[in-house]
Amino acid sequence: MKEPTENPQQESTVQPEESVSAGARLADVDELEVVVEKLIAGGDGLARWQGIPIFIPRSAPGDRLRVRLVERRTDYGRAEILEVLTAGPGRRTPPCPHFGQCGGCDLQHLEDELQSELKAEAVRETLSRLGGVPATVPAELVRGAAWAYRQRVQVHTAGQGEDLRVGFRARRGSELVTVDTCPILVPELEGQLASLAQALPPVPPKRLDMVVGDGGALSTAPQTPLLPQGEVQIKVGELSYELDARCFFQAHHGLLEKLTEHVVGPWRGNQAFDLYAGVGLFSLPLAMHYDQVVAVEGDRVAGRFLKRNARRNRLEHLRFVHSAVESWIEKLPDRSDRVVVDPPRTGLSRQVCGWLSSRRPRRLTYVSCHAATLARDLRHLSEAFEIERLVLIDLFPQTGHMEVVAQLVARSSPR
Repeated sequence: MKEPTENPQQESTVQPEESVSAGARLADVDELEVVVEKLIAGGDGLARWQGIPIFIPRSAPGDRLRVRLVERRTDYGRAEILEVLTAGPGRRTPPCPHFGQCGGCDLQHLEDELQSELKAEAVRETLSRLGGVPATVPAELVRGAAWAYRQRVQVHTAGQGEDLRVGFRARRGSELVTVDTCPILVPELEGQLASLAQALPPVPPKRLDMVVGDGGALSTAPQTPLLPQGEVQIKVGELSYELDARCFFQAHHGLLEKLTEHVVGPWRGNQAFDLYAGVGLFSLPLAMHYDQVVAVEGDRVAGRFLKRNARRNRLEHLRFVHSAVESWIEKLPDRSDRVVVDPPRTGLSRQVCGWLSSRRPRRLTYVSCHAATLARDLRHLSEAFEIERLVLIDLFPQTGHMEVVAQLVARSSPR
């Protein structure tokens, strides 16, 4: 098939469609009418125009849309919705009035249960396509509350004095969307939004981190005179954690116990290692199952809380190592009983993957919030490990993110 031309005499000089880049074929195209095929990992909808993938935020499978191209790349395009011509099944009016502008949520236009199912399908497809993960690997989907679940938040500010505004970054660009309500926040956090500007100094911090603990206790960072400071306590199952707003901690308050149960599991043994340990969310329950636990964390603030949390829960056999995992990893002993990794979105470095494959712990548990980097790392680890099962936990309802817990076991001999 050839690209149509206005002058038939010139057709012999036109390259076949498949040999012309998507960017070139889209160069003179502004608006398109497309039908969305499916949701991809991250939450965008995928449509095609003359075979070219077109990624469309806030679209739904089955939508027939009129869209405007906003980005043209060598092998794909990105577009924004101008008009929903026919709504796909499961599309709804977004409950939050800020959804159109705010960049915090991606999927409020989809019914809650459908969101989880579509995200799970997208993760499985990404793991298969990029990571070679067989479709036969058992997978479980875990859901919790879809609203009023988030106990951690980062807000931004703009302006000063009487012109001070508080809110979240816009969906596109860096502009601030002023908000006084956010239905995914727990009530104790959402209730702060309307009066937060009055509680900040005339020259406010550009960013404010907030976390709610048990009993509605609030911690903020950086410290400001009119807002609560210091630590909060959060109980997860039988264990109690202390932290402040500077620390990373999973945000879905209703799924923390299920998350730790699926990560730690029923297994027991002599020695376990928790890498990228944070304040000890997984280190502490691991210490209930293993005789010795080593927790490796590079952040000093998180490390201090980890040691404090081990003491407050009387887990004397949990040892903290302050180090970047990349600097420590070659100290991992051969054939240890258990390793848990919960790296940042960028995933594991090739160095860490290499040492894990070389040391081959009997069980390796990988916790990830980014399907593509997880797929990449699982492919690197596949010579030494096989995947036993996956658990997909919807820790981030109304967004395109999905937490994945992958349980791997060492192969009897490397492939």
